[in-house]
Amino acid sequence: MAVLTSLTRFPSSSTLLSSNARHLFLLYPSSSSIIKKRFNLFSVASMSSSSPSPPPQEKITAPYGSWKSPITADIVSGASKRLGGTAVDSRGRLVWLESRPNESGRGVLVMEGEKDITPKEFAVRTLTQEYGGGAFRLSSSDDQLVFSNYKDQRLYNQHLLHNDSSPKPITPDYGAPTVTYADGVFDSRFNRYLTVREDGRQDRSNPITTIVEVNLSGGGGDTLEEPTVLVSGNDFYAFPRLDPKCERLAWIEWSHPNMPWDKAQLWVGYISEAGTIDKRVCVAGCDPQFVESPTEPKWSPRGELFFVTDRKNGFWNIHKWIESTNEVVSVYPLDGEFAKPLWVFGTNSYEIIECSEEKNIIACSYRQKGKSYLGILDDSKGSFSLLDIPLTDYDSLTLGNQCLYVEGASAVLPPSIAKVTLDQHKMKALSSEIVWSSSPDVLKYKAFFSVPDLIEFPTEVPGQNAYAYFYPPTNPLYNASMEEKPPLLVKSHGGPTAESRGSLNLNIQYWTSRGWAFVDVNYGGSTGYGREYRERLLRRWGIVDVDDCCGCAKYLVSSGKVDVKRLCISGGSAGGYTTLAALAFRDVFKAGASLYGVADLKMLKEEGHKFESRYIDNLVGEEKDFYERSPINFVDRFSCPIILFQGLEDKVVTPDQSRKIYQALKEKGLPVALVEYEGEQHGFRKAENIKYTLEQQMVFFARVVGGFQVADDINPLKIDNFDTSSDA
Repeated sequence: MAVLTSLTRFPSSSTLLSSNARHLFLLYPSSSSIIKKRFNLFSVASMSSSSPSPPPQEKITAPYGSWKSPITADIVSGASKRLGGTAVDSRGRLVWLESRPNESGRGVLVMEGEKDITPKEFAVRTLTQEYGGGAFRLSSSDDQLVFSNYKDQRLYNQHLLHNDSSPKPITPDYGAPTVTYADGVFDSRFNRYLTVREDGRQDRSNPITTIVEVNLSGGGGDTLEEPTVLVSGNDFYAFPRLDPKCERLAWIEWSHPNMPWDKAQLWVGYISEAGTIDKRVCVAGCDPQFVESPTEPKWSPRGELFFVTDRKNGFWNIHKWIESTNEVVSVYPLDGEFAKPLWVFGTNSYEIIECSEEKNIIACSYRQKGKSYLGILDDSKGSFSLLDIPLTDYDSLTLGNQCLYVEGASAVLPPSIAKVTLDQHKMKALSSEIVWSSSPDVLKYKAFFSVPDLIEFPTEVPGQNAYAYFYPPTNPLYNASMEEKPPLLVKSHGGPTAESRGSLNLNIQYWTSRGWAFVDVNYGGSTGYGREYRERLLRRWGIVDVDDCCGCAKYLVSSGKVDVKRLCISGGSAGGYTTLAALAFRDVFKAGASLYGVADLKMLKEEGHKFESRYIDNLVGEEKDFYERSPINFVDRFSCPIILFQGLEDKVVTPDQSRKIYQALKEKGLPVALVEYEGEQHGFRKAENIKYTLEQQMVFFARVVGGFQVADDINPLKIDNFDTSSDA
């Protein structure tokens, strides 16, 4: 790695440094630190105003894109810790899973009080369905912890209250990580662990998915029992959940060609004295008069089954099962989404705080037209009371002792966990404090934050609109000339069945604080807007998403907000496909960046993993559509520079995709560059790679779009068909 070239590959070990690559690595403070900042619920503004701000001074007039910013790529990559779930132990202490970029993305369980639970030789992460989630479960009664270890994908049992709390394996060693587990639950009645298993021993490309039981009494021995299959026969399973008496098991299942958000079923199985399931009832998804996708089943302490489904109104609302009549009733009908698509296991969008014969009190959040709402639902009154806390965008919830732990963010707060103390009636928030943050020191940069505007813009279909978050250039130290309009970076999110949100993302602030405008588009097909909006993309992927990204850029141009000559687009995974398709089939953008993006739809279908192997059929359609919407087949239509980034261990979008488009564009004579990372999978987890990707996008666009010089000291890689050999 002595010279950075247009085809750049980075080894997995950060010890392989050279003088030309030293800028890739950084010093990063310990990510086990935890902030505890108390917030008055009604004085969020005063909290922000106390943040350090740059001293007053005359603003510098400089071209957009050339502004110097304290939000460096080091800071962005160091703040890229991810949350993988939360739990509460028997003493009421919070436990969370965080992914640490400075440890190559290692997943570590941490207990409130800054104590790492996970030994250094372990990493908590599951590869089930490739995207994982639900990698651990903590028993709130005896503090047993079961987690999936990344390296071997085996389940381990760890007793947190014992003097010897070292993890012991409880699933067999198959010699390779071909069997994975996710989304488990403790069964105290039979001293076992019930979990989703993905078994690829016979066929890694088409593993068998089941719900199995793992014996908890024999952990640590050389010979471990083979897990016993409890539920099988369908293509996919999720959310195995036991009632309080461990007599009934609820679960979600679905089959090809559906994705879980297209059509799924909720079942309840009755557990016999022998521990088997001897009777089953389909609760939702079996009635032909409803097309629905139930998700997130949860038993109340009194044994009532709640879940979220989108029957009738097309929005994911909370429902309850009436067991005696096998009926389903809506708890609170609303044109809002109380759940997210099941991309990862273990999501927890609501918690049953209290129940009685008369009522259930449920803490929950929902999304409606690009905004999040958090509150308390009283099912007896059909009422929803909003909770006022510093966070404004919410993910999973976890019930604590007289409190609620909320994962979320806001326009000025990064992904965080807030502890919300409730009043005696469990209907109002008395106080709130941030107990974990992906970037504890982020408020010092608040003056440089661009706060997004939620915009609604017309699509190609008359009378139909789409949505986006627009971030204007923001830096208190700079002005641009009145005659100049800023360059625009359009982001096409992944999924494509996913949603962009208007919460603080330092990756975006990296651009806006340097003088770029940025827009995060929720094109047709995005979630958060109901089934009808989500299904705009069915059989029209590569058309609707592309039209909406282009339409959003043109809308901002016509509004006078951005420079029509400096429109760029970037996206990862499915967003990378939208990026490449926009560059191949439209002439709106002047440059693009694809991160592990799809170039060949047919190749994606043939090489993809089981979870998404039929997903693309519903999104694309006929065989001719696969050809006609694949950018790789229309290289002659590309007309602007492109940079590509790819992980070499990616099994979702294989490296051949990026290599194929790179080679074709190079031969065509277009400016193009490809960066490959060893040890990275689908999405980049290592701090040095996150940093390098961000910096190289910035300098790439600056060079090929023109009009400014980047203020940061970045060593640019060589661009094929752009740099001469003497420039390399």
